[in-house]
Order: sequence, then structure tokens, then C-alpha cells
Amino acid sequence: MTALVAQHLRKTYRRRGRPPVVALDDVSVSVAPGEVVGLLGRNGAGKSTTVQLLAGARAPDSGRVRVLGLDPRADRRRVRGVLGVQLQGATLHGALTVRELVRLYRSFYRRGLDPDRLVERVGLGEARDTRFEQLSGGQQQRVSVALALVGEPRAVVLDELTSGLDPEARRSMWALVEDLRADGVTVLLVSHHMEEVERLCDRVTILDAGRVVATGTVPGLVERAGLRPTVTLRTDDPAAAGVLARLPVVGQVDARGPRLVVTGSAGPAGTGPDELLREVGSALARVGVVATETHLRRPGLDDAFLALTGSSSTLEAP
Repeated sequence: MTALVAQHLRKTYRRRGRPPVVALDDVSVSVAPGEVVGLLGRNGAGKSTTVQLLAGARAPDSGRVRVLGLDPRADRRRVRGVLGVQLQGATLHGALTVRELVRLYRSFYRRGLDPDRLVERVGLGEARDTRFEQLSGGQQQRVSVALALVGEPRAVVLDELTSGLDPEARRSMWALVEDLRADGVTVLLVSHHMEEVERLCDRVTILDAGRVVATGTVPGLVERAGLRPTVTLRTDDPAAAGVLARLPVVGQVDARGPRLVVTGSAGPAGTGPDELLREVGSALARVGVVATETHLRRPGLDDAFLALTGSSSTLEAP
């Protein structure tokens, strides 16, 4: 059984005196048990609406949603027992302390995690007796994460998990997600941090203008986008470009004065970054060409997003 399923979702928001907005148009997302799937998209792509439909906060105009086989609206009470949801900018009781909030939410479940240990785990041990309204934005974000996990859910939705966190706290949250995966918890991670998604996610679904434009592993998305690695180097030897252009692993050599940009070949599998660098270096060494300032560029998720959506690679938080 697939843990999280959204099939052919459509959602339109009506606005008085203005044209309706189609937030989702035939969107399908699935997450297998114990899998971490990233949901990527620019502001307005439909990420937040997808999360709201999965959590049962809104009903789709058409389509089907299931959480561990349950309908999040018809089986709302049961879904709350198995699904944890952390939303960016959640509104909580400002006068309660961190410890009080986590203990309060723990009381909503028959079983769950130890509140005090969880507070420590999300890095809020020193702030346990601080009121929520007095916390920084990053600390409030970590409280929301703790509240999503305190019921020991079998599936969680994390919306901009590390927004507002410093590098150390961000890596702590990454380790937490890796622990969830190791425990078999299903995770849907909504994020605009490419490094975060590349590190944590088994698969990625990219939304653009309310539609799914691609789903797959990061290497698979890079390949689908037709992206190839490049080696950039400097040499004063005019023979270098011709030597490199004859290599089977090279698809193109762009000479810009003493600077050469060597692109890997395409083909069914293409040329891997390490193979390209190795072959370029070996070929130049064989003919006695000295190259300086050699730089290898591996295409990543940021590049794939740009290529597949035709949008700016600088994503915005929802």
C-alpha cells in the first residue's frame, strides 16, 4: 500500500469579481512507506494547496487523496493519529512555553514520543521554558516540527522544514529526517532548498503553475533535462581543443581564448562527471599539454529545475 497518494487533483479558487485561479490541474503525487519525497516549485506552483488537500484541510474539486489508505476528510480522526503535519508559519498559543506546547499536543494521542526528549532532539532544550511568542522564527519552526512528530506518526508532511534556521540547526533537522527514514516513517518534504532536497529525498516531484512537470530521482531528472557535465580549463596550447574534441566522451569543446569549456557526450547513458574529468586529463597528459585552473561542474537539481520549468533557478519560499 502506498503511504501517501494524491491522484488527478484539481483545485480552483473562486474570487468575487475576478477570474478563478486554478491552483492544481491534474496533479498526482505518491510516497511509498519509508520513502522521502521532495515537492519542489516556485511561489504559486501549488505546493501549499497539495499539502492542504493531503492533510484534509481542504477538499479537492476532483481527484482522490489517501493517507495510509484513509480518506483525510471522511476519516479525519484516524488520519490525525497517523499523519503529522508541520506547516510553515503555524500559529500557536503565544503564552505557552515550548515544553507546555509539546506536552499539550502529546496529550492528544494515545501513544507518542516523550515530550522532553523530543524538545532536546529538535534543539530547543535551552528554550524549553520560553514562551512561544518570545522565540525566534527559527525556534518557532522547530516547535512546529516537534508538534508534528510528538504523536509518533507513520507519515509526516514537512513544509519548509529549515526555513529561518542557521546552518548548524539546518543540519540537525536533516539528521532528524534521516532518522525518520531509518525508522520507516514516510516523509513528504516541501522545500525550496536544493541542497536539502538532493541530500534527503529518494525522489522529487516538480510542480509548475499547478501541474506536475517531472517526477523522479535527482540523477533521473538531470538526465531527463538533457544536462551534461562540463570541464573548464585554461591552456595556452592551441592544439588542446582539437585533442579534446576527438575524445568519445566529449560532446563539444567551446574555445574562448585560453579558456576551454569541455562538455560531456550525450548518448544513451551520457558521460559521467568523473569519467569526463579523467579522460580529459589523460588526453592532455599524453600530448604534453599543461592545463591550469581545471574546474569540473556537475549538473544538479537546480539546473534540472531550470531546464524543466524554464523558470528562474532561484526558488522562493511559499
